[in-house]
Amino acid sequence: MDKDGFWGLVEGARASVDDTVADPDGVADALTKVLGTAEADEIARFGVELARLQVESYRWDLWAAAYLINSGASEDGFDSFRGWLIAQGREVWDAALTDPDSLADVVDEDRPEGFEGFDGEGMLHVGSHAYKNVTGDEAAYWKAVDADAPDTPDLPAGTEIDFDDGDELETHLPRLCALYLEA
Repeated sequence: MDKDGFWGLVEGARASVDDTVADPDGVADALTKVLGTAEADEIARFGVELARLQVESYRWDLWAAAYLINSGASEDGFDSFRGWLIAQGREVWDAALTDPDSLADVVDEDRPEGFEGFDGEGMLHVGSHAYKNVTGDEAAYWKAVDADAPDTPDLPAGTEIDFDDGDELETHLPRLCALYLEA
């Protein structure tokens, strides 16, 4: 599966969800159903493309955006944030990779009660769930994906950003800082 095929599936799943910003799990559920009609090798290729996108987005500036938006972001939290970002579709994804500060146009600074962050962990498991539904063997999915997926680098790409330095964050992400950084 190539990048266009991957994003075509994501966009199709997004079409069935009213508010993808608040409901990335709805996108994940719809995508799991769609992938559940594919052959096992196609599902594994989806997983390879997902892994490639995760590596592509493993960047300091995007992690800083996740840190601001979610009031913190561990490594697992950053992974889940990137799952949420995929659920927003290719246009938002491409804009965020070009300029993470563009996410100020997507997120809402007013966090509702019980807000737990922009988290799309379910998107990270779509392929394995669909594969298991088709074959009954989730372990085979991970073996197939790991054989072709790129390795995550030891450190994010780009210039390291000190997430606890408000001035540095404002230099890189002025619009998001205006929304989320307390003076």
